[in-house]
Amino acid sequence: MSAARKVAVLKGGGSLERTVSLRSGARVQQALGRLGHEVIGIDAGEDLVAQLHECRPDAAFVALHGGDGEDGTVQGLLEVIGVPYTGSGPAACMRCTDKALAKYLMREAGIPTPDFTAIKESAIRELGVSAALDDIEARLGFPLVVKPASQGSALGVKFARSRDELPGAIVGALSYDRKVVIERYVKGRDLAVSVLGAQPGAESDGPQALPVVEAIPRGEEFYNYESRYEIGMTTFVCPAELSDETSERAQRLALDTYTLLGCHGVARVDLMLDADSGELSVLETNVGPGLTETSLLPLAADAAGIGFDELVERILLSAFTR
Repeated sequence: MSAARKVAVLKGGGSLERTVSLRSGARVQQALGRLGHEVIGIDAGEDLVAQLHECRPDAAFVALHGGDGEDGTVQGLLEVIGVPYTGSGPAACMRCTDKALAKYLMREAGIPTPDFTAIKESAIRELGVSAALDDIEARLGFPLVVKPASQGSALGVKFARSRDELPGAIVGALSYDRKVVIERYVKGRDLAVSVLGAQPGAESDGPQALPVVEAIPRGEEFYNYESRYEIGMTTFVCPAELSDETSERAQRLALDTYTLLGCHGVARVDLMLDADSGELSVLETNVGPGLTETSLLPLAADAAGIGFDELVERILLSAFTR
C-alpha cells in the first residue's frame, strides 16, 4: 500500500449521470478510508475550486461520470490549480467523450469500428441534412443505432429499424446532445475490456487489459441505461465465454484504443462481437468507468484477482505517474 494521503473524491456534479457518480464516489470513499487515506468527499458544483483551495488535497480521485467530469473540463481545472488527479488528461478526455471524433481517429488508425456518420443539430437546420436520410440508408442500411455524441452510460441511445423510425431516433438523441452519431447496428455480443495503466514497480511497464466482460441484457435489444445500473436487469459474465483467440484479440484492441486516444490510469473500451462474421469492432471508450456494485470495471478487476480496495489504490496511484 502507498503512503497515506489526503484525497478529495470528486463525485455527483450536474450531469445526467449524477446518481451513478454519487454511488461510485461513495464506494471509492469507503475503500480509501479502509486503505488509511484521509478522505474528503466533494459534490462537484459551483464551489468546487473554492473547496479544493480550502482542503488542499494531495490528489483528487475523479469519480465524476458524464459532462464536465469526463470531457476534460475538471481535469483542466485540476491542472490549473496544481492538484494531481486520477485518470486521463484533458486531451484524452475530449477525444473519448466525443464519440464521433474517437471513431474518426480509430478509423484512421485501422482500429475496426462500425460504419457511421455524425450529424450536428445546426446542420439539420442550416444545411438541410434531413434530405440526406435516403443517402444514410443507402450507405449504412438498417437497423441503425443513434446515440448522443457525448453522453455515457447508454443515455439517449435510440434504435431505428427502418427509414420511418430514423427521424424520431435522431430527434430523441438530439435531446441529450447537439451532435449525434448514427452507427450501423452490429448484432452480436456486447463486450467490454477495462484497462489499467502501468503499475509502478510491476514486471510489465505497459497498461494491463483486464478479463473480458460480456453483458447480456434481459428482454432488451441492446444494453441500455437501465440495464447497466438496475440489479437483475443484466447478466454479466466474466471472463466472457470466448475462445482464447477472441479474448486476446479483444484485449489487444482495447489496449490499442487506449493508447491511440492517449488514455491514462484507467478506461473501459466497449466492443461488439459480430454474430455472423465473428469480427470484433470497437464502439467507444469511457474514461470514467463506473465503480458501483453493478459496474463492469470492478467485476473485471475481481476476475483478475484485484480486489476493490486494490483497484482503487491502483487508480489513485495514476495521479502521480502522469
